[in-house]
Amino acid sequence: MGNLFDTLSPHARVVTAVLPFVFAIIVRCMFGRSRVTGWLVTVATMWFAVNVLVAPYSARMRQDLRNLPTLLR
Repeated sequence: MGNLFDTLSPHARVVTAVLPFVFAIIVRCMFGRSRVTGWLVTVATMWFAVNVLVAPYSARMRQDLRNLPTLLR
């Protein structure tokens, strides 16, 4: 599964992180506050946080971080 995320473009990674959260917010606006929508927002928020925290460990991001000092010179 890690290889799947390594092959995604940066824009696709942002979409996979943000889309579940946006979907959860839309469902909450449509159906109001309930346990199901509350859990949906909670799970979507955790998914977003995990994606943001794990992103620096992808192969492409590690390479970009290694190249950062040369880009700043």
